[in-house]
Amino acid sequence: MKRALALVERDMRKFRRSPALMFASLVLPLVQLVILGNAFGGNIKNAILGVVNLDHGPQSVDVLERVRAVGANARTFIPTDYQDQGVAIDDLRKGELDGVLIIPQHYSRDLLEQHQPHLALITDNTDRSVAGAIGSQMLDLVASINAPTVAPREPQQARLDVVEVYPYVNYIKYLLPGSVALAIFVTAMIGGGMLFIDDKARGLHEGYMMTPITKWELILGFNLSGVIKGVLAGETVLVLGAVIAQVPDFFKPIRLLELTVLVMLTSIALIGLMFFIMARISDPLVPRAIFGVLNTLLFFPSGAVYPIAGFPAWLRVMSKCDPFTYAVHGFRTLLLKNVGLAGVTTDVFALTLTSVAVLSGATLLFRRTL
Repeated sequence: MKRALALVERDMRKFRRSPALMFASLVLPLVQLVILGNAFGGNIKNAILGVVNLDHGPQSVDVLERVRAVGANARTFIPTDYQDQGVAIDDLRKGELDGVLIIPQHYSRDLLEQHQPHLALITDNTDRSVAGAIGSQMLDLVASINAPTVAPREPQQARLDVVEVYPYVNYIKYLLPGSVALAIFVTAMIGGGMLFIDDKARGLHEGYMMTPITKWELILGFNLSGVIKGVLAGETVLVLGAVIAQVPDFFKPIRLLELTVLVMLTSIALIGLMFFIMARISDPLVPRAIFGVLNTLLFFPSGAVYPIAGFPAWLRVMSKCDPFTYAVHGFRTLLLKNVGLAGVTTDVFALTLTSVAVLSGATLLFRRTL
């Protein structure tokens, strides 16, 4: 064990003396959390909606007033009047408008005569988020037009009451679990896998081979130092990210202990995975070439950025084989639901199984040769 700890001490000294590596491991995931957390998931505001009124009757004026009320209050879209339908659609195609609302001729007459009048909404569906927000707001507006002036004393229509189990979760809270896992992954990739290959390329491993250290002790030392750095990065992003995202009741001791256990398990699994991948690699250019690919294959299918329920079937299968998935789900359950380790037993088991598998595989693949 002393020989393995000597490797840990050497690796931690290198980590402490590399400010750039510490910055990449500890600060960049926080920067990503703040930027992505505020760039995604917010309510759509200030989309530009062109309005073409071909009717000019009293009921069309009512529609215009409701549209302007949305622009003045909810601000989902800002209405802009157009006289010509063709010009409005051309501006939509050019990207100057996000949608076009057309009030057709005889709209007021058809509404008064109950001939089921139609309003036309044309949206730029290349941006599904903006198009969906405008469409949803217009559906609510049409529902308000169709509502009776005097509500019946005993409504006969079914109603749906929505109850939210947890406090409001904005996107930065939703993204925090993925940022914690990403911080550990960056440390595993840069501070574990790449340093391991660089040591090989510089001939430092030759010194190890001249000592009586065993293959298992080498693997243990390398992985233990990587796990320490991974836990440091994960805990830093976890605590600072929870403060930034304003996670409620975060500093309860039992909750911090549960999260720390998950950070440790995630660090062991991801560090072990990196050494399993790098065990037979000698070229220092290879890990740099596959870093972006690994990030895509592990981070995005995990549900860190977008729910897994929205994935196609083949990608959902891929996510089930991804250790990132269980780390993200575990952190999200403990951070946002606060249900304790009993709610993440599957995640704990999956990360433990991954750790055993990759560490065993790394030991078998590692060659104690020059």
